[in-house]
Amino acid sequence: MNVGIIGAGSLATAIAQTVALNVDEVILFLRREKLKSSINENHCNSEYYPNIRLKDNIIATTDINDLKDCKIIFLAIPSSAFRDILIDFKKIIKNDIILVTTAKGIEYPSLKTMGKIIEDFFDNDYVALSGPNFASEIVLNLPTITNIASYNPLNSKIVKEVLETEDFKVKIIDDVLGLELSGVIKNINAIANGICEGMNINENARYSVLTKGFRETKDIIKSFGGDESTASEYCGFGDLVLTSTSSESRNHTLGMLYGQRIIVDEKASGIVFEGKNSIMAIKDICTRTNTKSLIVDFVYDVIVKQIPPKIAFKTLWSKIEY
Repeated sequence: MNVGIIGAGSLATAIAQTVALNVDEVILFLRREKLKSSINENHCNSEYYPNIRLKDNIIATTDINDLKDCKIIFLAIPSSAFRDILIDFKKIIKNDIILVTTAKGIEYPSLKTMGKIIEDFFDNDYVALSGPNFASEIVLNLPTITNIASYNPLNSKIVKEVLETEDFKVKIIDDVLGLELSGVIKNINAIANGICEGMNINENARYSVLTKGFRETKDIIKSFGGDESTASEYCGFGDLVLTSTSSESRNHTLGMLYGQRIIVDEKASGIVFEGKNSIMAIKDICTRTNTKSLIVDFVYDVIVKQIPPKIAFKTLWSKIEY
């Protein structure tokens, strides 16, 4: 079996390194000729992992037609580029190819998950992947676990066989929507806890905010049609805690900067753009479904409305026990 991966960032490369253990060939599609040469000639991704040798059966290409014979294609690209990529690739992707989305985002203002965007172009047999997964650990084959979900159980089984190794464990769940929403909401919680840390809020309060965020994650998932129990899965609680507390989390770092009142260049920072889209999307979902979320309101106030963090936190803390 040949597997394709669209993207050549940190996660795309890490998935390629894992999948390469199970399949004949992994075809990594990217745009940059220089990086393609680095991967094919030196067996390393010079931009992300210059000191890690990639498996010999990972082949980089800039020709999308090289993915035609792949049984599975991973879409390891930013959510902001998702729709445009699918428009470009629809003409070569066959209906029997299994698409796997790793993007943790939601389109704004349509409020469509990445899976729902896939449905605009193909069927709903895609597989969604999400978990407490830092690419920097996956690429080193360190112990990791993730969740996958699909409306087609057979596709989940096939993807599990391709992904799973002795160190990389894959758990299949049924709740596609809940899995995808968990990946978005955890970013908001990570920003919230980053803001608190940036303000030097005491740890008792910070972990109370984390607890509140976890409880509200269940409410939001349920209100949008998902299964609230998914919040307790690896893609839910595990990812929420990881991204909310780790210094490697970009969203946690973004929150810290705002908590310290440091001005962030939004045009130069893709994470700010993605973060704002997620915040506005989840805020809209809460409004439309009449779901109360103090954590979403807190992050929305600081990031979107640019209310001073201390004032926004005071509002949050006055209501947190409810």
